[in-house]
Amino acid sequence: MTQWKTRGLALALSLGLPALSGCFVHVRRVPKAEMPKTVLSATPDQLTSLINERYEKIHSLTAQVTFQVTEGGELKGKEKTITPFSGYIVMQRPGDVRVIGYLPVVHLPAFDMASNGENFTMVIPPKSQAYTGTNKVTHPSKNPIENMRPDIFFNSLLVETITADDLRVLTSETKTIVPAKPKHLLIVPLYDLTILRRQSPNSNVLVPSRMIQFDRTTLQPTEEDIYDAQGSIETQAVFGPLVNHDGIEFPSTITIRRPLQEYQILVTFQNIRFNLPLNEQEFHLKIPQGMKVKDLH
Repeated sequence: MTQWKTRGLALALSLGLPALSGCFVHVRRVPKAEMPKTVLSATPDQLTSLINERYEKIHSLTAQVTFQVTEGGELKGKEKTITPFSGYIVMQRPGDVRVIGYLPVVHLPAFDMASNGENFTMVIPPKSQAYTGTNKVTHPSKNPIENMRPDIFFNSLLVETITADDLRVLTSETKTIVPAKPKHLLIVPLYDLTILRRQSPNSNVLVPSRMIQFDRTTLQPTEEDIYDAQGSIETQAVFGPLVNHDGIEFPSTITIRRPLQEYQILVTFQNIRFNLPLNEQEFHLKIPQGMKVKDLH
């Protein structure tokens, strides 16, 4: 008897639901999103070749830039944006960097940082303060300026080559953006090429080293995430529209984000020249006499 009642109830529901659907279904409009007309495909090896070819084209870089620094975020509960200021970035492979920033209006040096690829020196004339240390942040400081290192700029401006020994995995995803003149939302198809490393030499556990994101409408890199030893994003570089400089394509802007320390630097390139011969002395900074020196090793 119970079995027949159950079957009868199921039959009644199946017959009744279509009639009720007109009363209980609510339809609402959502913004329409469109896919691009052209979506390109590539293999991990092809994307690797694209990155390596771009890297090999640039041996040195000299750029006049504008910096826009934002400090803070969810952990601090507030954000502070500093007035944009001008500066210069000079780089030479494999790791030489010089970064200079100037105070707004008066155009006097705000900071000057130089590195030979291993150690760095930074002077801050307005505070009569100097710092020395290794290129990598080993002990994060509450003072944002003490967390700024040359390799943050070098790794963000030049996407390093991918070697034959690097473990790689390629995945695809999409993101939806609002165009400048929105008629519809735009779906952007992406490739994520993740470079992995073993947690230890004999380990079967793989952890991400970095991830390079490509726009599949152009196969150009749009972002690079660099991970720390714990697998957290340490540096995120977001690349703006490309500009062709005599055969070398380079972003017009690069946003450097440091999520763990909650600050970002928007670098806008005003004038840039590639592969000029540079003097090694350009990457050696002498600390003026009388400045306080703090060791950040």
